[in-house]
Amino acid sequence: MKTQGGSPYLKAAIYEVIDNQIRGNDPPETRQTYERLLKDGCLKEEAKRLIGCVVSAEIFDILKKQEPFNRERFVRALHKLPEMPWEEDEE
Repeated sequence: MKTQGGSPYLKAAIYEVIDNQIRGNDPPETRQTYERLLKDGCLKEEAKRLIGCVVSAEIFDILKKQEPFNRERFVRALHKLPEMPWEEDEE
């Protein structure tokens, strides 16, 4: 069964990454961003979806550029939410 926006398995895996980051507070910016988005009026599911976009963009960059996780880029993208990580490339 497909959900809007892709594979339900991929979505579950991304959400598991987010939950692990929030629970483990590693990196702490994921939890901080989640709490900021909730405070700004996002529903829990929307906040996780937005953070999931950042996780997905980082995974894409890792695979495309064959480079290690870039924490600085990841945190910078979290801080820009709800702006999407790829929107900066369109300017």
